[in-house]
Amino acid sequence: MFHKDLELEIEEKKELYGYQKGDINAIFERLENAHTNYHLLYQLPTGGGKTVIFSEIVRRYLSKHDKKVVVLTHRIELCKQTSKMLKTFDVKNKIINSKVKELPDQNDYSCFVAMVETLKNRINDEKLHLDNVGLVIIDEAHYNSFRKLLSSFKNAFILGVTATPLSSNIKLPMNENYDELIVGDTISSLIDNGFLAKAITYSYDVGLSSLKVGINGDYTVKSSDDLYSNMVMQEKLLHAYTEKSLGKKTLIFNNGINTSLYVYETFREAGYPIRHLDNTSNPEDRREILAWFKKTPDAILTSVGILTTGFDEPTVESIILNRATKSLTLYYQMIGRGSRKLPNKKTFTVIDLGNNAARFGLWSEPVDWQHIFKSPEFYLENLRDDAEIELFFKYQMPPELRAKFSKTPNVTFDIDEEHKIVIAQNLRSKIVIEKSLEQHASMCVDNTEELYAAKQLAKELHDDIECRMKRYAKCLSHCSKNYREWLIDDYKLKLTLLIGKKVREKLF
Repeated sequence: MFHKDLELEIEEKKELYGYQKGDINAIFERLENAHTNYHLLYQLPTGGGKTVIFSEIVRRYLSKHDKKVVVLTHRIELCKQTSKMLKTFDVKNKIINSKVKELPDQNDYSCFVAMVETLKNRINDEKLHLDNVGLVIIDEAHYNSFRKLLSSFKNAFILGVTATPLSSNIKLPMNENYDELIVGDTISSLIDNGFLAKAITYSYDVGLSSLKVGINGDYTVKSSDDLYSNMVMQEKLLHAYTEKSLGKKTLIFNNGINTSLYVYETFREAGYPIRHLDNTSNPEDRREILAWFKKTPDAILTSVGILTTGFDEPTVESIILNRATKSLTLYYQMIGRGSRKLPNKKTFTVIDLGNNAARFGLWSEPVDWQHIFKSPEFYLENLRDDAEIELFFKYQMPPELRAKFSKTPNVTFDIDEEHKIVIAQNLRSKIVIEKSLEQHASMCVDNTEELYAAKQLAKELHDDIECRMKRYAKCLSHCSKNYREWLIDDYKLKLTLLIGKKVREKLF
């Protein structure tokens, strides 16, 4: 559907836009006037051109100072991309990768691009020493691995760049390593000015009560795999894709390899063009799969933890978050993979199957990055938790199930509104349940001919019953988890008995 050569796109990136020039000038003002070893953090959304900006900063810095520059990244792909971009700005640079053991030719270069782990190992081994470094640029600065190297550049100006100035480790906040944050243009402004595509987000309610949170603060792979690999979630994913993304080039993000493999099989059996990629894939397979994805108009790529950074495919039209995350950074990284704008691509689709938009807000909504930088604990502590999010779920009966109740004009029931009416009339709360039971029983009996069929149909109302009982328990204020579970079980038992009663009344 979209075809464009990435090399040409990198060449085009030489042009500096107004907002980029303004940010470069602000950064240089600090660089020229701040004290030695000043640490500055710069935020700009994914797709805003951070690499272009710091490449121009390197070029300008080297033209004014007789010192060297080091650019640190955390992935080999980013090293290569950064080196290539620097060359388009006429910055001669050398990549320090695992093959580079010593630097006898370091005087031939003014700029070095290095993976943080590789450079740390070389410095620790005392096999490599970088002389006269005046500027260190840290790409994807929210990763904490860079802290290990800061002490090696005590006399350099440190510039960290990131789309999300929130540390990947809450115990190591960024305000402990950086003196100041400069905030660049917003996502909404970049969209309005034609630099980014607009995200059209569709959220599907997903119950996340079974998920566990690990020591890193995010949902565990095991609990995510258990939830997202089950048949109900696979069907919900396939339904969401066919409803909102059919025929679009699509990236599906998962939290576990098992889930991604289930997704691959589900879509393959449905006849859709799909491939799977994760961090265990060898480089040759990865290249072949990404080449296939690039050239196939309606390609679907399901992945795990590998395409959030260092991957740029502007022709992506749809992003599916087939996972929940508590990481703001990951949320923005995943959606950002679809935000690149092309002449015939002004919008892209986001399908959220993890309540992520309810947790963080829509991707393009304004964010107070200064507040997050200064008070990360306050921000994280006040994120909406899953229980609160799920309280606002409104059950919507799937079309295939609704068809089974075709003889019933209205299958919805507003527990909150009914509870208000009952309380206003000074009646008992349980009348709300009785009204709900009456409606459900009538639905099952009116749309079947026999008792057995009516009872079987009632079993398909599980999600609706669970949603109604959660709302009812919320109306009662403080209810234990055991009581909520008892409510659901008791409701189903009473529904079965009431269906039997209605069938007998219908017959006699």
